[in-house]
Amino acid sequence: MPLRLGCTADDFTGGTDVATALRRAGLRTALVFGVPDADTELPADCDAAVVALKCRSTPADEAVSESLATQKWLWSKGAAQIHFTYCSTFASTAQGNIGTVTDALLDAAGARVTVLCPASPPNGRTVYQGHLFVHDQLLSDSPLRHHPLNPMTDASLRHLLTAQTPHRVGLVNHATISRGADAVRDALLAHERDGVRHVVADALTDDDLAVLGAACLELPVVTGAAGLAEGLGRAYPTGSGATDVPVPRTGRAAVLAGNCSATRQRRS
Repeated sequence: MPLRLGCTADDFTGGTDVATALRRAGLRTALVFGVPDADTELPADCDAAVVALKCRSTPADEAVSESLATQKWLWSKGAAQIHFTYCSTFASTAQGNIGTVTDALLDAAGARVTVLCPASPPNGRTVYQGHLFVHDQLLSDSPLRHHPLNPMTDASLRHLLTAQTPHRVGLVNHATISRGADAVRDALLAHERDGVRHVVADALTDDDLAVLGAACLELPVVTGAAGLAEGLGRAYPTGSGATDVPVPRTGRAAVLAGNCSATRQRRS
C-alpha cells in the first residue's frame, strides 16, 4: 500500500501525539524528527509518515520554510494528503504561525480550501460554534490564557485565524456535522464556491472527528490536532487494521514534562 498520509507537526510533542493517534487508527506510521534531507528514508510498508518540527513559536518565515521543505519531502515519498498538526490549544500569536503556515502549504498544493479543527475530546478540548473549549471553560477563561509563549486570550478560532491570514474564514457547525460526512462535504464545497479558504469545524466527540475525517479524504491539505488525524486514519482503507499501541509493562521508565501548564504542574 502506498504512503497515504504525511503529517508535518509544529513541535515534537505534537509529532509523537499524532504518530500515536495514527497507529491507534491502524496505520503503520513512521516518525521523523527535524526537517528530512534527501538521504532520509522511510520503511517500505508504512501507511503514514510524521515529521516533527520545532516551529510553533519561531519567526513565521522560518516556520514556513521548514514546513514547505517537509511537505515537499513527504510528497517525494508519495504522500497523497498532508495533515498540518498543531496543538489542541491552537497555540499561536496574532502573527501566526498556524494561519501563516497553512496558507503556505495550501499555496504549494494549489488547494483552495481546508479544514481547521484542534479538537481532542479525550483531553477535554472541543470546538463548538467555532470556539475552543478546555473542558467546560472557554480557552480564554482557562489557565492556558497565561501560557508564557502563546497566551491564549481569545477562544474564537475564527477571530484568531482572521488575524493570521488575508483569506476568508468560515465555519462548519455541529448541526452540519451531526448530519454526516456528505453534509460536511457539501458545506465545504459551498464555502469554496464563496471564496472561503479556511473552514473551522466544530467537534465535540471522537465520532464527530470520524465524520470530519471521512469528509476530508479528498482535501490535499487538512489541519488540526491529533484527533482529526486519527479521524482521517480511521477513514482510510488499510489492510493493517486498528491496533493497540504497545506499552512496556516491566523495567524502568522516564517521564519528560515539556511545559508549565496547570495540569502538568499538578501531576509532576
